[in-house]
Amino acid sequence: MARQNELNAATVLPRASATAPQLQSKRLILRSWCDADREVFAEMSADPRVMEHLPSVLSRSESDAFIMRIREHFDQKGFGLWAVEAKGVAPFIGFAGLSVPTFEASFMPCVEIGWRIATPFWGKGYASEGARAALTFAFETLRLDEVLSWTVPANVRSTRVMEAIGMMRDPTDDFDHPSVPDGHRLKRHVLYRLSRSQWVEQVDRTFAR
Repeated sequence: MARQNELNAATVLPRASATAPQLQSKRLILRSWCDADREVFAEMSADPRVMEHLPSVLSRSESDAFIMRIREHFDQKGFGLWAVEAKGVAPFIGFAGLSVPTFEASFMPCVEIGWRIATPFWGKGYASEGARAALTFAFETLRLDEVLSWTVPANVRSTRVMEAIGMMRDPTDDFDHPSVPDGHRLKRHVLYRLSRSQWVEQVDRTFAR
């Protein structure tokens, strides 16, 4: 664990609740959601830039329902999409973490890593840093064998994050999302993977520098 601390990866702090462990990295705290997050998250969810590669922006009620589903996921699984706080910068900038998808696909069951950051905080490396904290939790605490992530080909920002955290794409894994109608611009998805053994190798290489 000392190596990950030196690399500013995730450190498990005292639990914020019975089901939501709190993580931190050099600049971020990944924590439980609170009521104060709802307003900012609603603004994010109504921002066309944030939601460009998703089916649509969300209304306030849809945004609040999304947070409720995240809380239920933590209750059921003990992990989920953490609210992200930038230390000394902003109490809430978006989310990053892990989830268990429910649609049917050849790679199911799996655990997905994902993130969503408010536009004022783009370009600062926060998504990658939050994702690395979640990966450390996934592989060290949950002992997962593999973590997956996917998005539409046009979402270059997200694919850059996937590559920055060491995930790799095999084009033969790309798929049509079953929840998206045929012919829709969001139908086709690229799939990235990272196994625990690959992650350990990357950590060892970074630590050896």
